[in-house]
Parts: sequence; structure tokens; C-alpha cells
Amino acid sequence: MDRFTQLCKTHGLKMTPQRAAVYETLKNSKDHPSADRIHKQLLHSFPNISLDTVNRTLITFARIQMIDVVEGQGDPRRFDPNREDHHHFYCLSCNMIFDFHDPDLEQLPLPEEITRTCTITGKRLCLTGYCENCRQQAARTKVSAN
Repeated sequence: MDRFTQLCKTHGLKMTPQRAAVYETLKNSKDHPSADRIHKQLLHSFPNISLDTVNRTLITFARIQMIDVVEGQGDPRRFDPNREDHHHFYCLSCNMIFDFHDPDLEQLPLPEEITRTCTITGKRLCLTGYCENCRQQAARTKVSAN
């Protein structure tokens, strides 16, 4: 919570119980939740908090680089509290996103057309496919159909 408090102070954000709860809920999540899912979790403690407040808070946190907006397919936007180097796997079936680490991927050369014209501030790879559960379920469904 110290990093959270310091970043809020640095960017002139008031420390409110709602902001702290949004951050804590996201930080304790391991599955890159949407604003809607965080909102539903917070309703128990903050029955009057609006989805718009949660969404605006998350977008503000992303703007000041406290969290990241995660790659995904379509809506809703998903959020990631993990600012350390890592990559993502996105399941095309269940929409789950999970982190993975591979130092070799950090060494991938960048295209010269990008490095010549752009300033690179980070590298994150997003792999897409089918997670283990969806792959196994598809295999079971295929076996049942035969």
C-alpha cells in the first residue's frame, strides 16, 4: 500500500477509501478483472459506489502508470496490477488472461522501423489460444460426439 499512497500523493490524488478499495481489490486479483467485476466485489463494502466511479478510478490509475490496461479481445477493458516484466496468455474460449514469465522473450530483437521512429518504454507479448481447461473440454466434447 506504500507504493499506492506515494503514487497518489505524487499525482495529487486524494486518498479516499473507495480508491484504496479499488486498488486493493485489483491488487489481490490474479486474473485481470474488468471494472464491472471489481465493482461487483466492492458493492459489499461500498453499496453506493458506482460502476462509473470504479471505471474512472481504474483509468486514472492506468494513466499514472500504477496499473496497466491489458490486451484482450473486445470489451470490457481488463486491468493488471502487475507492473513487473511479464507476458500474457489470452484464452479465446473462456477469455481468461494469465501472466507468464520468460526471460528469453525479453531478448527478442525489435524491428528497426519501430526503434528508429518510436520510443519504446516496455515490451509485453500476448499469446492467444486455448487454456488447458478449454482444450480438455473441447477434447472431451469431441470424444463424446464420436
